[in-house]
Amino acid sequence: MRAILVCCFSFISYTISAQEILDFETYMDWVRSYHPVAKQADVNLEFGKQELRAARGGFDPKIYTQRDRKRFNNSDYFDIQETGISIPTMGGVELKGLLEQNSGVFLNSERTVPAGGLFAAGASFNLGQGLIIDQRRAALRQAQIFREATVVERQLFLNDLYLDATDHYWKWASDYQNVKVFEEGYELAVQRFEMVRESFVQGDFPAIDTVEAYTQVQDRLFSLQSAQINFFKSTQMLNTFLWDENEEPVDLVEDVFPENVLDPFIVDYLPESLRGYVSMHPELRLTDFDIETLEVERRFKANLLLPVAKFNYNFLTETFSQAEVVPFLENNYKYGFTIATPLFLRKERGGLGVTRAKLSFKNYERDLKFLQLRNKLDAEIFNFETVGQQLVVFTNNVDGLQKLLDGEMMRFEVGESSLFLVNAREVSLISARVTLNNLAARRKIAYAKMLNAAGLGFEE
Repeated sequence: MRAILVCCFSFISYTISAQEILDFETYMDWVRSYHPVAKQADVNLEFGKQELRAARGGFDPKIYTQRDRKRFNNSDYFDIQETGISIPTMGGVELKGLLEQNSGVFLNSERTVPAGGLFAAGASFNLGQGLIIDQRRAALRQAQIFREATVVERQLFLNDLYLDATDHYWKWASDYQNVKVFEEGYELAVQRFEMVRESFVQGDFPAIDTVEAYTQVQDRLFSLQSAQINFFKSTQMLNTFLWDENEEPVDLVEDVFPENVLDPFIVDYLPESLRGYVSMHPELRLTDFDIETLEVERRFKANLLLPVAKFNYNFLTETFSQAEVVPFLENNYKYGFTIATPLFLRKERGGLGVTRAKLSFKNYERDLKFLQLRNKLDAEIFNFETVGQQLVVFTNNVDGLQKLLDGEMMRFEVGESSLFLVNAREVSLISARVTLNNLAARRKIAYAKMLNAAGLGFEE
């Protein structure tokens, strides 16, 4: 469904009328609010949130019940029932409570409990593997890192969107100014042709001058049509960045135009100050999160080298209301322990070695990426400053060409110059003005590239 921009600026209480200007700031607000990539960036946070929720689920209390009954030849061999709850903790200790209710003719004597059942409350302790870190705690920490990484990924998406949107806006702006330049040139060529033709009729100019004036009209018309094609293309590309609050694409109306590409703009960040942002560049921070995730994995794999040593203790009572406080391991208790370890630990040592290699690989990758980002920023700073210098030089050049054209026109009016020289001066001026428009756009795009290289974009 196609819409027009004039209908959709409700979010800023602003409407675009005929010959209205869509300024850069308004355009970027629109892009940030409604572009699908901006929406994707916001949705990306949900991945981290849900991943963390899933990891926290590893510490959810569990309620369970199980029953095992046997009846044969009209005899109740046994009826074993157990209901309980287990509560994992962040400290690696698992708390638990249960109720046993067992009966039967052939019930195993160790399962014999009082008629009302037997309550047990206790805990399991890891004294080897799982004492410092276990699978649940490692997964939770990695999920927390992933959630932080999604925030940085979101900023990376927005930075790239900022650069793309800026690039297309200023290209659109320069193409529009170029159309205006060629329109002026074409109108001047038509006026000059009419003047030359009238002078030829009156016998003041030779016929060959009318031919030259007419060829200039055709040449300027061709250049104007080419500029209009470029402007139409850039307008269509700009339309891909405009969406409304209903997630529908928006088209610019014909009478909406960009701000003047030659207008000065505010530089919020000095090039020298941007070098300090490289260490916090989103790409570098994502690599740091990868390293942090691998470090958690390394700690977990190193913990697997320890033997399995687990101690279980349960306090037993028929009813909690009549429970007696007795010394630890003196009466009414059940305990047990498990100790186990592989003889060679080849699986565990191999897994730890792989993780260490991955860490070394990522650290080297980070060092290289930091150097690449720093050099890229330096290149963009140099480009921005150089294009700024070129813009100053070419502005002076356009002023000089304008003065030369004005002087040639004065000489032509008094008969000391020719139509050929006037046209040559005018062609040079038109070409220089087009170059100046393109340079102005390049400088503003270069500024956005410089911010992007420093890891900046849409302000958050």
